Amino acid sequence: MQGNIVAELKDNQRSRTPLPTGYRQGIITAITVLLGFSLLFMRYWSFELPGRWTVSSIIAAVLLAIAIVAQMIALWRSLQIKDDDEIEYSKTLRWFLWSAVILLISLAISGLSFSPLLRF
Repeated sequence: MQGNIVAELKDNQRSRTPLPTGYRQGIITAITVLLGFSLLFMRYWSFELPGRWTVSSIIAAVLLAIAIVAQMIALWRSLQIKDDDEIEYSKTLRWFLWSAVILLISLAISGLSFSPLLRF
């Protein structure tokens, strides 16, 4: 009976596959560069840009804030020891990818809301 339980536990546990050297440092650098840009753009977009707020500019600012939060989560995940495993690392990469996609959508909306093309 005990032998069956131990065998099942060993089958359920997968072997941990560490990342190649340099992968974690690379993703941490990429996240911090994008996070720095996002924070500077947020400062400019929210506080220094003259003009009135419109619905589209508010949407862009909210999406930018969501992207910044997602980047911070990706950075937090990348700094964890467990992120040295390939499966955890791929989850962190997905967080980073989605934060970059949301950031690009936010930048597109902010550019269009500043131009006369998108006014709502």
